[in-house]
Amino acid sequence: MSLELTATLKQVLPPVTGNGKNGPWSKQDFIIETPGDYPKKVCCTMWGDKANVLQNLSAGQQVKVSFDVESREYNGKWYTDVKAWKVEAPQSGGGSVSAPHQGEVPPLEDSDIPFDDDDSGLPF
Repeated sequence: MSLELTATLKQVLPPVTGNGKNGPWSKQDFIIETPGDYPKKVCCTMWGDKANVLQNLSAGQQVKVSFDVESREYNGKWYTDVKAWKVEAPQSGGGSVSAPHQGEVPPLEDSDIPFDDDDSGLPF
């Protein structure tokens, strides 16, 4: 199931890269804020070359994000990812910034999950 959300881009975080058993991988997180009386901030992730579209966006800009939500279990805990596969700037009058949906980046396996050395036990 794919979802869409129009929100304000708050921040584009630095890219993260690594190597897993399937080879090198890269991802980039970005933060959006929903409209309304009770706005919520949501961290979305774009994987692989799809993340290049984020370089054409700036904080404060309205964006329409198409994404999939997926949860996975790791060591008895559940983690939820908001995987964006398309980002558009709706006020740009047709000059959208987007990435193709699915198929270019293989799904992560447990052995591909990067670990920090902060002793928190979390895989991110």
